[in-house]
Amino acid sequence: MTSLKYLLPALLLTSSTAFADEALYKDLPGDLPGLYIGASSEMFPSAYDDFKVADGDWKWCHSESYQGNPWRVTVTNELKRLVEGLNDSGINATFEISDSNGDVGQQINQIRTFIDRKCTVITSIVSSSTALNDAIKAAYDAGIPFITAAGSVTSPYAINVDSNYYRWGYDMINAIAMTVGEDATIMMVEGLAGHPIVLQEKAGADAALAEHPGIKVARTVNGNWTANVTKSVLLQALATYPGKVDAVWTTGSESRTVAEAFKQAGRDAPLITGSMTGDALGYWKENQDTYRFEGHGVLPHMTAQTLFRAAVRVLQGQAPKLNTLMVPLPVISNADLDGLYESCMTPDSVSVFPVPASDPLPAAEMDGYFKNPAPVPGWDYAKSPKACN
Repeated sequence: MTSLKYLLPALLLTSSTAFADEALYKDLPGDLPGLYIGASSEMFPSAYDDFKVADGDWKWCHSESYQGNPWRVTVTNELKRLVEGLNDSGINATFEISDSNGDVGQQINQIRTFIDRKCTVITSIVSSSTALNDAIKAAYDAGIPFITAAGSVTSPYAINVDSNYYRWGYDMINAIAMTVGEDATIMMVEGLAGHPIVLQEKAGADAALAEHPGIKVARTVNGNWTANVTKSVLLQALATYPGKVDAVWTTGSESRTVAEAFKQAGRDAPLITGSMTGDALGYWKENQDTYRFEGHGVLPHMTAQTLFRAAVRVLQGQAPKLNTLMVPLPVISNADLDGLYESCMTPDSVSVFPVPASDPLPAAEMDGYFKNPAPVPGWDYAKSPKACN
């Protein structure tokens, strides 16, 4: 992987966004404090300093807010695999899932059902950063840790396992400015409207756009992190904007779909940002003269793995030091694509996601987030599923 990192200037730290309280992360060991610079997630001291689950079977309950794209399905499948793998380590664990399909009220009801069913832990990809807070507090009061991934909540009674999406949104505008130029015309494709990650990504992008006033935003659309929706809204946007588009800022896993939409519309191929996927790598292999990418790896296996490892550590009484644990996003640019490509990857490989050769958050680094660090039962990154299995 390239080591390219875009630096946040001092101006970014004076924007109107409420940034994380430095006092909560400045004493973390090693490189961990750097993951919080510019983060807009609300942070608190951990509510699980003295928590440890009683001995017995584990009922692992996963509250999903949307299963309508391959990324989310892959997260669920990998989390299920890891939880069921605990049985080989002497912990009798079962896995249950609910899916609210974007309905916030339904997700709240499903969480309360999990509480009534006396789940040992509730993990979740949430539909709102604030709306679930009463249900999260109810889980805490019932002695059930609530652990989120891919989008933080503002409740002090949750542990968020997340990445700095503000920084990601900011970095991708910077990448466009550095690669295409300060006078680029771009389109922006956001994910699910109102989702916590979408709000953070857009805030970061807006901060970067303020520093690059020559970049023009031609259109902003919501692709819902779903391929057919992304293609449809982009084709509509291109039909109403005849001018040249130099780049597309998108924060999902649909860069191949973006490229296909421009090709279908008979438009020049733009630089595309986002998260790398197997189908995009397959498209790149067949279109190396036109496909251009600058982004990161917001990868589903990594998301499930860090969520699982953090939740197990909480259940074992390892005592997280704060409520939001940041996971670094691997930087991926055009020069990295050849090393990530595997033979099974084609433009149709929408359920295939690259797996980094090394753990983005090795155990020794994750230890720094906990007061009583210890190995996670059965965890071995080398046993992660391969992209082409």
